[in-house]
Amino acid sequence: MSIRVLVVDDSPTMRRLISAKLRADPLIEVVGEASDPTEARQAIKLLYPDVITLDIEMPNMNGLEFLEKIMRLRPTPVIMVSTLTQKGADVNLRALELGAFDCVAKPTRIHTDSFESLAEKVKAASRANRLPGMKKLTKHTPIESFISDGRVVAIGSSTGGVEALVEIISQFPSNCPPTLISQHMPATFTKSFAERLNRLSAAHVAQATEGAKIKPGYIYLAPGDAHLEVKGHSQPYCHLNHGERVNGHRPSVDVMFSAVAQQFKDKAVGIILTGMGRDGAAGLLELRQAGGETIGQDEASCVVYGMPKVAFEIGAVAHQFSLDRMATQILQLTQTARRENVG
Repeated sequence: MSIRVLVVDDSPTMRRLISAKLRADPLIEVVGEASDPTEARQAIKLLYPDVITLDIEMPNMNGLEFLEKIMRLRPTPVIMVSTLTQKGADVNLRALELGAFDCVAKPTRIHTDSFESLAEKVKAASRANRLPGMKKLTKHTPIESFISDGRVVAIGSSTGGVEALVEIISQFPSNCPPTLISQHMPATFTKSFAERLNRLSAAHVAQATEGAKIKPGYIYLAPGDAHLEVKGHSQPYCHLNHGERVNGHRPSVDVMFSAVAQQFKDKAVGIILTGMGRDGAAGLLELRQAGGETIGQDEASCVVYGMPKVAFEIGAVAHQFSLDRMATQILQLTQTARRENVG
C-alpha cells in the first residue's frame, strides 16, 4: 500500500517541486495539495493523509500554529519545509519540539539538492514509532553528586534526536564529562540548537569550534557542515573536518566515533540515539573494540529505530536503555567508583 501524502505550501512552484520529488518514488502517492491552512484542514478531513509536508510561512496562519492544531486534533507525521535562514532555524527547532517528525530545507542556488532526502524522510515518518512531540518533555533537575572518572562521552543522533538530546543534556550536571555530539542537522540550525541546549543545561553547551579544548563541564555540538573529530594527546581538542560526506552526512556520527575511539580508547563512552539509516554503527563498533563502553537507545523509545538497530545487530551496543533512563546511565558509566553492572 502506498504512503498517502498531502503537500501544504503557499507557493505553486514549491508545491510542484515537492510533489514531483515525491511522485518519483513508487511507494509514495501525493493525494492532494493545499495553499494555506484553511485548504489543508479540509484536505486532511477528506483525504486522511499518512504524512503531511508543511510550509512554515503561509498566509492566514503560520505553519507553527497549524502544526499545533494538527498535533492536538489529528496527530499526523509532519515534515516541515523551510528556508535555510537563522529565523528558519529557530522556527524549525520549535516545530520539532511541537511534534514535527523532521525538517527539510527549500532548495537554493547553493543548496540545490536539499530535497534529495525528502522521500526517505516521508517513508520513515510513515513508519515512525511515535511522533517526536507526542510525549511532553519533563523539566529535569540536573543530577547532583557527580564526580567524573575522566571518561569522554560521544553521542550520535538523527531523526528524533532534538527531543532525545534535550531530554539527556538537561539532566547533565555542571561538571559533566566532556561530551561531543553529532546530530544530523543543516549548518544554519546547529548554532541555534546549541544555544537552546545551553539554556536548558547546567553545563556549558556550544557549537564546536576548531581548537576548542575538550574539558569537563563542556558539551560540543558538531556544526552542520563539518565532521567533529579529536586531536591532541596531552590536551585533546576539537578538530573540524570539512571533507566529503560519510554515509551521506556531514557531520557523520561514524567519523566522530572513530576519532574518539582512536584518541580515548577505553576512556570513552559512545551513545547512539534515534535516527534513520546506519550512520554511527561502524564507528560505535570500533569504539567498543577499542575498549570503550557503548550504549544504544532502545526501540520503544526511538522515533526511528534505524541507527541504533544497525549498531545493535552488528554487536556495537553493549547496553540498551530507554530514553528516560539514558542520562542516568551515561553518568553512572562515567563517574568514579562506578558500578560494574549497569542496568
